[in-house]
Amino acid sequence: MTLFPIGSAAAPKAVLFDRDGTIVVDVPYNGDPELVREVEGARQVLDALRKAGVPVGVVTNQSGIARGLLTRGQVDAVNARVEELLGPFEVWEVCPHGAGDGCACRKPEPGMVLSASHRLGINPSDMALIGDIGADVDAAAAAGARGVLVPTGVTRPEEVEAAALVAPDLAGALALLWRDGQ
Repeated sequence: MTLFPIGSAAAPKAVLFDRDGTIVVDVPYNGDPELVREVEGARQVLDALRKAGVPVGVVTNQSGIARGLLTRGQVDAVNARVEELLGPFEVWEVCPHGAGDGCACRKPEPGMVLSASHRLGINPSDMALIGDIGADVDAAAAAGARGVLVPTGVTRPEEVEAAALVAPDLAGALALLWRDGQ
């Protein structure tokens, strides 16, 4: 099933996703792979991108590591479970820092998007990031990528108002990106 038209010159050459609340159900500070559940439609969207030859990646803040609530090994085990459920990702970027650590990688900073761009060999302006909170679309903008907000119950109204592109679900996010890119 094709969710979007292929071949637009301005369409994203890679799509990054936030993890928690975007492609998997958000379980705060989840260190247990058995608790990982797909967001409805995530596998279909990811498979459509893969079938079209569009690289996919994940950029995720994991402040539970800095807070001592999770180990990096637990986060890696959860990420492995995400791949078991949703298929392989070309790139994973994980920020282990807390909000007050002043790092360049924690969203809304652009570090993870820029690193993914470098690792994929794709200019950030040719990429998109789909997420469920303002920090996700802000990180995309700071890196020069396009961001799409897919609101959930934790998305604040002001984040929705501030986002240039807002979609009701992941399939809608792809439709916006490909329509916006034509």
